[in-house]
Amino acid sequence: MNARQAPEFPQWPQYDDDEREGLIRALEQGQWWRMGGSEVDSFEQEFAEHHGAPHALAVTNGTHALELALQVLGVGPGSEVIVPAFTFISSSQAAQRLGAVAVPVDVDEHTFNIDVARAADAVTPRTRAIMPVHMAGFLADMDALDKLSADTGVPLVQDAAHAHGARWQGKRVGELGSVAAFSFQNGKLMTAGEGGAVLFPDAETYENAFLRHSCGRPRTDRRYLHSIAGSNLRMNEFSASVLRAQLRRLDGQIATRHERWAQLSGLLDSIDGVVPQRGDERTDVPSHYMAMFRVPGISEEKRNALVDRLVEIGVPAFAGFRAIYRTDAFWEIGAPDTTPEELARRCPHSDALSQDCIWLHHRVLLASEGDIQRTAEIIADVVGAA
Repeated sequence: MNARQAPEFPQWPQYDDDEREGLIRALEQGQWWRMGGSEVDSFEQEFAEHHGAPHALAVTNGTHALELALQVLGVGPGSEVIVPAFTFISSSQAAQRLGAVAVPVDVDEHTFNIDVARAADAVTPRTRAIMPVHMAGFLADMDALDKLSADTGVPLVQDAAHAHGARWQGKRVGELGSVAAFSFQNGKLMTAGEGGAVLFPDAETYENAFLRHSCGRPRTDRRYLHSIAGSNLRMNEFSASVLRAQLRRLDGQIATRHERWAQLSGLLDSIDGVVPQRGDERTDVPSHYMAMFRVPGISEEKRNALVDRLVEIGVPAFAGFRAIYRTDAFWEIGAPDTTPEELARRCPHSDALSQDCIWLHHRVLLASEGDIQRTAEIIADVVGAA
């Protein structure tokens, strides 16, 4: 393994003169907040159009995007939100910080997305939202989820933090008819360091969200007539100017990642003891935020050592998410009336993924075909040694 040529991966974030020009444009307009400048307004229009949504609202970060999306749908104390057990903690904490109870359900062992049958079993009269997470840019089963939402009257909130530019049977995320929240944190598919956005399918919900993200204050207010409870979740003009440039190169990067994932997943599939994520084929344009795979049967300790070894060699590898009920944070506020052991029993796939899942940052999928080959060879060596 030491004799192998180390792969070379592009740096992330990527930027060029488009970002530089945008920052100067934002600087020189003389207004650096969204209520006086034009960059946030322009970005919202461009992002909504790109994703096929009637309305987009830019906010401070992806966690706030989820929280705001849930709030405008009536989530609060006494309500419940169904979330996948295998996800980043923001998916549950967005509900918990509103005073709601987060109800984890298991995921599909192949796609790592929410198991719709388990979500259906978890619906109660207190359920106010169901939150599918589009894991690694492969969309959850939106056909089945839409039917579940229609049958129960419980709205969906798509956690699309991994799904910029993705499509489900030809439909963009904003064309799927439900609220969707995105993140622009430093590692995401398009980034301004931090930032988020929410897509809305109707004007009424959008207007409610706009007020709530701007301290409950109408756009033209000059007398501090705060008409609704809210907070300051406004994106600044500099971030929006960077994101406008990032959006313009998104589709080209997705196309490259899709080609490289086809190569890498095939190579991973041929390695004894390695199982790559298998997305639902109805996601005809996956965005590939991560290159995810499992090493079934490995202990968490050995998985972590394997990740450390990959990083040491130069492969940007990470341990998979810990099931949310396996964290102390989950139990601090808004936890269901049960135990980690009981949730582990209900969520065997999520529990296994906590132990045996590994993911590679999406910049790996922007590398050359030769570097993808070398990456797979390194993974084969490291897994074999483990």
